[in-house]
Amino acid sequence: MFILFGLIMGSWTGRIPAIRADLQIPHFALSMVLLCGGIGAVISYPVSSWMMARLGGRKTVLIAGLALLAALVGIGLAPSVSLLMAAVFMLGIPAGCLNVGMNAVATTLEKASGKSTMARLHAGCCAGGLAGATLGGLMASMNIAPARHFLLLAAPLAVLVWLACHLLKAVVVDDDSAISDTKTSDAKTSDASPDARAGKKMFALPRGPLALLGTLVFLGAMSEGSIADWSGVFLKDHFGVADAVAPLAFAAFSVTMLLARLAGDRLKGRHGARRLVSWGAALAAAGLLFAVSVDSAYLALAGFGAAGLGLALVFPFVFSAAGRQGPVALAGVATMAYSGSLMGPPVIGALAHGFGMQAAIGFIGVLAALIAIVAARAGMLK
Repeated sequence: MFILFGLIMGSWTGRIPAIRADLQIPHFALSMVLLCGGIGAVISYPVSSWMMARLGGRKTVLIAGLALLAALVGIGLAPSVSLLMAAVFMLGIPAGCLNVGMNAVATTLEKASGKSTMARLHAGCCAGGLAGATLGGLMASMNIAPARHFLLLAAPLAVLVWLACHLLKAVVVDDDSAISDTKTSDAKTSDASPDARAGKKMFALPRGPLALLGTLVFLGAMSEGSIADWSGVFLKDHFGVADAVAPLAFAAFSVTMLLARLAGDRLKGRHGARRLVSWGAALAAAGLLFAVSVDSAYLALAGFGAAGLGLALVFPFVFSAAGRQGPVALAGVATMAYSGSLMGPPVIGALAHGFGMQAAIGFIGVLAALIAIVAARAGMLK
């Protein structure tokens, strides 16, 4: 499911340039279109908490996954900017629900097995995203319209979503999302326990110790989203690289993030989540400050690669820690993550406009340093 989620979202982002060209969307209007997706995701978290409490983890993942594919098709078929905004908004809602559902079920499985698996699962999401973006580029090179691309993708992926959730049925009990074959009573603690774990609240922003986890993903989302949107612009504006070279900054960031997540669970057993997130964020800060201080675009790529290594484990380890507190806590923390992703790119854009791209990318390095400081104090991050 993590791979499929990444594949769906990567397919959408990979076709944004084609959709923009087809509808002749100016830059400002495109930013509003993308903002609609983030707003939909933020709104989704009370919905995801309700679904988890009423339906359980597996059914939430199934319904949200199929709805996400339907929204993707709607994006491809949208004939105008206003309808595209509505379709992207509708994409954000099941994306948020699926994100919470997957991580909640994964936390339950992780707790029952006694093994850390969250980083590897998030690596699957990275791999799916890279595959989706690559597929989008291939479809574009073959002059296949986004509408046809998404329609061709929807049917087989719907079958895979159903199959994945059907296979989950063997180990996840919907009424309490527990592991059916575990021998310990602790494993029957729900990943989405109805009111027993969440009380009567269906949604609440994180407070107390959970607020530190929320702060970590807020800063992490600001950093990741800003690098995704502005790293290529930095290479092009600051170093004057060709259009074909500019995307290599985010590619370097994504590949090293994937590699770090593949190794993250093993490293967690040796060093602990808090130390890995804090040290990793310090590495990311150093990498980004290196990228803005060198005089070669290819040396700057090394800095963005270091940032990918350093920020890779923020989301999987924070979501794992929040998920152990139940779906309401996970939804609240995830809301802060999407809030950060909404805020980051515009802030970086304003800094770039006022002070230049070096200062803007350097500010992301400051955010990474703040992650290192906050992570060192986050007692729930284990």
